[in-house]
Amino acid sequence: MKKQPDTLSPAEVLVARERRLEMQHLQAIEGNPLDAEDIAMFEMFERERWSHERRLAYILEDAKRQSATQAAE
Repeated sequence: MKKQPDTLSPAEVLVARERRLEMQHLQAIEGNPLDAEDIAMFEMFERERWSHERRLAYILEDAKRQSATQAAE
């Protein structure tokens, strides 16, 4: 399977998933667990093998979109 420039290799996805699961555990310990929508988003990143840069861009754009929606209300 040839790796596309903006995707992670299967091995990189496994590492990213392990880190996400550890982060989720720490967030839960601190009383700030991820909700189902956030978990689904990270699982989609893994399934689609998105690069870390693409993930960050998506999250930042989503935050801007949510902020603009809240400001309009």
